[in-house]
Amino acid sequence: MTEDLNRKNELKKMELCVSCAGIQRNWRKAPGHPELVQGGNRQEKRGASLVTITSYRCDRCGTAWEYENNRANQQAGWSVVGR
Repeated sequence: MTEDLNRKNELKKMELCVSCAGIQRNWRKAPGHPELVQGGNRQEKRGASLVTITSYRCDRCGTAWEYENNRANQQAGWSVVGR
């Protein structure tokens, strides 16, 4: 029974609040929204340079986000990483 419930929860589509649904993903310099609470940040190597990745969590719906600030990649930016 527990396995069936876990499987159903896995299959549920993650629902974002209206504000999170409005964030433009994978585009550098796209704005977030006021309910995002900043967490920690880290640096990762991308090619020959280091980029900063900052984590955020939405206070309204609990969605976890990361923002990659990579000047060399215009398609960096916001991405959903879970709940």
